[in-house]
Amino acid sequence: MGMKLYFYGAAHEVTGSCTLLDTGSQRILIDCGMEQGADMYENAALPVAAGDIDCILLTHAHIDHSGRLPLLVKEGFAGPIYTTAATAALCRIMLLDSAHIQEFEAEWRARKAKRNGEEPYQPLYTAADAMATIQRLEPCGYDAVYDLPGGLRLQFTDAGHLLGSASVSLTVPTGEGERTLLFSGDLGNVNRPLIRDPQTPPAADYVIIESTYGDRTHGPRPDYLGHLSRVIQRTLDKGGNVVIPCFAIGRTQELLYLLRQIKEQGLVTGHGDFPVWVDSPLAVEATNIYSNDTALRPFYDEETLALLERGVNPIRFSGLHLSVTSDESRQINYDKTPKVILSASGMCEAGRIRHHLKHNLWRPECTVMFVGYQSEGTVGRKIVEGASTVKLFGEEIQVRATVETLEGISGHADREMMLAWLAKLPGKPRRVFVNHGADTVCDAFAATVTEQLGIPATAPYSGGGYDLLADTCLDPGNRTRLTAVRPRGGTSRSEGVFNRLLAAGRRLLTVIEHNRGGSNKDLARFADQIQSLADKWDR
Repeated sequence: MGMKLYFYGAAHEVTGSCTLLDTGSQRILIDCGMEQGADMYENAALPVAAGDIDCILLTHAHIDHSGRLPLLVKEGFAGPIYTTAATAALCRIMLLDSAHIQEFEAEWRARKAKRNGEEPYQPLYTAADAMATIQRLEPCGYDAVYDLPGGLRLQFTDAGHLLGSASVSLTVPTGEGERTLLFSGDLGNVNRPLIRDPQTPPAADYVIIESTYGDRTHGPRPDYLGHLSRVIQRTLDKGGNVVIPCFAIGRTQELLYLLRQIKEQGLVTGHGDFPVWVDSPLAVEATNIYSNDTALRPFYDEETLALLERGVNPIRFSGLHLSVTSDESRQINYDKTPKVILSASGMCEAGRIRHHLKHNLWRPECTVMFVGYQSEGTVGRKIVEGASTVKLFGEEIQVRATVETLEGISGHADREMMLAWLAKLPGKPRRVFVNHGADTVCDAFAATVTEQLGIPATAPYSGGGYDLLADTCLDPGNRTRLTAVRPRGGTSRSEGVFNRLLAAGRRLLTVIEHNRGGSNKDLARFADQIQSLADKWDR
């Protein structure tokens, strides 16, 4: 057997995780996520047809790791998707929600395209594709070893990032003995509500590790309750709303855990049983799963289990309102009672949070509080970085509300935590690959791993490939930076063809660079050919 590893997502970018392992007899995909925010580099396409992928290993339910799975199924993938039982439960709602968003956006864009005489806009996938994907999920537990075809062995360990999140160990038989790959998934922060700290997995020869916070530390553990209480107190005193953009699965439930504590301890005064709204159908469904699915109890931490044993629901409390319908959502802002609003998406790129920002961002008595990472190019990132206006629904909205960040509540491990996780692995890996980080952060963390731990570390680019047994790079990947933001989601036929043309132009620039130092005669002929092509199409 061989061991060739290829990177097709979250390579020098934070979202869109997708990695391919080719053993010669098995083609295995680890995650297949959707990108959020602007692309930095042109993404390489998977070199194999969806139907030729034997199985998928899914680290957790977040859409930047799972969001393109229905597209693969739509394109012919028919194998199993191995993941933890908790991830499978959450994906059942997450993928359907993503499909509904795709269909809604496609319907809106199709009407616009029809008015403009353009090609129809197609959704990336549909609810039927999502349902077909859900049927392929194979729930697994932590620590158990599962035998896969081709003599491979699979094991999940708790990554501490989200309920059911996992690091994935895959042991592969080769002509040189067994070799183990370890995919960190998203490693979690420590001492967080509901879930356990990251678990140390078994030894590995090769490690693929995320680097979201690979260039910084979270610092001393903040006083989450104190900070959140002060923000709520100040805002409600002024008659405003506290608007919290947060991921529907994971972060919303952690905030509810903290809000329950604030109410129990009476940390906000003078506003009675102030209302807290969760405005996201997906977040409501996830909250119901967190609250009621007893099969997920093995995935909770000891503190949460102790609450459940005493009959205390860790994320439910008086004054909590769950909004599902559009009418319920609209009523939240019509009601002038000062309140706390939790709504998705966490980076303000889609969903109902954009409506709440439109109604509250321009009001100086309100507060917008960010509680998670904001990818470059997202609306959330622009607000955090001090934008004076942001565009919502075609309208420029003034940023006059107070903007706060709940520091340290990140769901991701910081640089020191990730280094400690690597250092605790039994034995020393042969090589570490760094992904799932901003452009310069991937390189910086790879250098840190090499310098501090003495392990060769590489930060691949999209399309980058490595022969692990030979320890050689097969393809350095695409290092050509994009000059324009590529559209996400579905595409019209004309958009797709133009993007192909754009990609061809970027490839031409790369080919030109590769010919630097060639003979003058060859370079002159090449230049004449390009000029002739340009003259033909410059119309």
